[in-house]
Amino acid sequence: MKNKKIVLVLAFALFFVPVFAQTVQKDALVLYHNGKYRESVQVCEEELKENPYRIESYVVMCWSLVENKQYAEAEQRSKEGLAISPYEPRLIEILGEALYYQGKNNAALEQFEKYVSNSNESAGRYGKAYYFMGEIYIKQGRYQHADISFSTAVKAEPLIDNWWVRLGYAREMAGNYKEAMEAYDEALRLNSSSVDAAQGRNRISTKLQ
Repeated sequence: MKNKKIVLVLAFALFFVPVFAQTVQKDALVLYHNGKYRESVQVCEEELKENPYRIESYVVMCWSLVENKQYAEAEQRSKEGLAISPYEPRLIEILGEALYYQGKNNAALEQFEKYVSNSNESAGRYGKAYYFMGEIYIKQGRYQHADISFSTAVKAEPLIDNWWVRLGYAREMAGNYKEAMEAYDEALRLNSSSVDAAQGRNRISTKLQ
């Protein structure tokens, strides 16, 4: 009887475990989270062949394309998805990222503004969208706008030290040295080895004396 149970357990493992593993490997979102971006895109492509209107496939595909630095393709495919579902916030945001990484700052800013205006702080990429907006404003020399954007970003996700560094830099460039020091200090609290935060703090320390 004991041997029979062992045989049954082995049979289950040999049959069901490979099937389960294969199913997991074919999950585009799982592949994306595991950093297997090309494989994730391939799975999404297959899903779209079966159902050209599957928005989830467009979303995960575009996330993977951006992470794989295929920005032009991510722009194209996100626009294809938005042609099907024009108000899908995740596609709006990832289109903004694809445009940003191609240096299309004005077009990217338009997408990020559209995303945050139709989202709230609980949205998955709310803080990230404001971070990108802050970076664009810095490039445009609009440091007060950058301060507001980075402040919103760190409020949404307060544990990312580099965002605090960028907030400090925006405030520094705007001449708000005391507030800049506070941001740099928070960045160093989160990451004591942050070179950018330490350098920023040193730059403005003499201006506060």
